[in-house]
Amino acid sequence: MKIAFVHYHLKTGGVTTVLKRQVEAIHGTYETLVLTGDRAAAELPCQVVEIPGLGYDQPGVSPPAADVVVERVLEALNEKWPGGCDVLHVHNPTLAKNRQFLQIIKRLQQAGVNLFLQIHDFAEDGRPDLYFKEDYPADCHYGVINARDANILLGAGLDGTALHHLPNAVQGLAGSGGRCPKSQILYPVRAIRRKNLGEAILLSMFFNNGQRLAVTQPPNSPADIASYRDWIDWVRKNDLHVDFEVGNNTDFRLLVGSSESMVTTSISEGFGLAFLEPWTAGKLLWGRRIADICGDFEKNGIKLNFLYDRINVPLTWIDAQAFSRDWHHSVFSAADRYGHIVAADQVNRAFARLTRDEMIDFGILSEKFQRQVLTRLITDASTKAELVTLNPWLNHAGEIVDQSAIIEINRRVVLRHYGTAQYMNRLLIIYDRIVHHPVRHHIDKRTLREDFFDLDRFSLLRWGPYDR
Repeated sequence: MKIAFVHYHLKTGGVTTVLKRQVEAIHGTYETLVLTGDRAAAELPCQVVEIPGLGYDQPGVSPPAADVVVERVLEALNEKWPGGCDVLHVHNPTLAKNRQFLQIIKRLQQAGVNLFLQIHDFAEDGRPDLYFKEDYPADCHYGVINARDANILLGAGLDGTALHHLPNAVQGLAGSGGRCPKSQILYPVRAIRRKNLGEAILLSMFFNNGQRLAVTQPPNSPADIASYRDWIDWVRKNDLHVDFEVGNNTDFRLLVGSSESMVTTSISEGFGLAFLEPWTAGKLLWGRRIADICGDFEKNGIKLNFLYDRINVPLTWIDAQAFSRDWHHSVFSAADRYGHIVAADQVNRAFARLTRDEMIDFGILSEKFQRQVLTRLITDASTKAELVTLNPWLNHAGEIVDQSAIIEINRRVVLRHYGTAQYMNRLLIIYDRIVHHPVRHHIDKRTLREDFFDLDRFSLLRWGPYDR
């Protein structure tokens, strides 16, 4: 079988890593080709063809016409395989990082190409700037990386026989080895806003044995960089035990091996690799649980019951009136940008639920309000004891009962369910299904928007603009 992959770029990142692992998994079994808008410095065991019209839109640069890009894609496919490919596996096609992308895909479909559209991230999930107003491709196979997204697409009209749950492969970190001269807890993350860096900083204030929080990578996007730089300045000003960009000059495996444990405070994930990889290195993973992501892992036997679901903070610790104003404004602003209708009384009831008992989850707050909380913890010693009373697990943050046994159980389950061999088998089954099972269906975008627009989890880190 002949499989061609398409992605906007091959720069270092989550989707690029997934694509590489897919190519490696089926290389030698199927013939492969990768088409991309920017090949960067990626090394793959197959031919890579760079077609600039497949890349991200560039400010001030007019892209080639969609028909020209389609012609170039078809030429590349036919140069590799007379008659073209069996499946064109396209990554993240519904994000409008290239405003012509849907037109390109639809015209390839009209030319007879079998499409497999794998969605890692939805524009409807807090990315209104990347939202396509036009319909998504119909009558083709779709792939998702978690059961939550599968259920949402089923509810939006997709045929279950053409919707494929393809969890990412996990490459073990065993053999990391080594020890570090200073005690550290690793946050292995590119520190974009939804990774909730402020909460990781809060946790560092409750480390019991003088450990330092080590954050591995800076963000790339301008919207995230402003927040990140302000956190660096704030941490230095307050002399907190946090180190940034520790992954810039140190091999990741060495960082993992030299850390006591690993932590996550993210409020939103597509797949949630951070919940799986640490166990393969014999490391404890602790922190915030994302229910609709971790549920997949727990069903397979991974133990995550010691993670926390929220950090309760008294509303009196922040400027509650300003928070209410910012939250309501962000809700209506986001709804407007999607063309989504939401009633004022519905919004007010959701806000009342979020602030029930005069408490708010720290992960709902924007950086501005998070810093108000952290400032209280620094300047008033009694507030730390009060926060522990509200969240008793903080008294033993990063420590669990039967740690060694849980690490070993989770290590075995991760390698058994998410290893490369299992991943290859899933891919082969999906490709065979695509070739032999044509479908007729489409996505109802209104239903899709409504399912993602969840006011009970509406965090300003995810949906609101950065505001100092």
